[in-house]
Amino acid sequence: MQRTGASAATVARWYAQRGQYPQELRFPEVACVLERTHFYDQEAVEAFWNAWQQDVGTGRLQAAGRRPGDGRGNQGGGSGRAQRDRAVAIVLDRLRQAGGYQRGLAAQLAREHGGHERSWQRAVTEARTLYQQDQNQGQGQEYGQGQGQG
Repeated sequence: MQRTGASAATVARWYAQRGQYPQELRFPEVACVLERTHFYDQEAVEAFWNAWQQDVGTGRLQAAGRRPGDGRGNQGGGSGRAQRDRAVAIVLDRLRQAGGYQRGLAAQLAREHGGHERSWQRAVTEARTLYQQDQNQGQGQEYGQGQGQG
């Protein structure tokens, strides 16, 4: 980890998958273990790292790390956001047809359209917020006043 800058998970993966690589790209064997810490021969690690940088490069560690993205989760772009937007549109349409939220909507949509109920629940939550905003704008904000007081 000190020589390569790789995380403990990456080093463990290199070691676990060492048999899948040709000899020159194979991570070295453990030299010794002290108090559950693995130590490797420095020359062997340096040889591995130099070969790895030449063949793979330091910016791409195969399956290590996260998938490409902007790091903003569902606020960013990508297929995840597009899929959520489609789900929210379906839910919003259902809310408008029914005149509001009905219990069990996420489970019903999961059965009808596929996917996980929890994913549909997130879409329902987002769509309910949008639906409520639409209702408030349509009624001159009267509906939203006084809510939460009790």
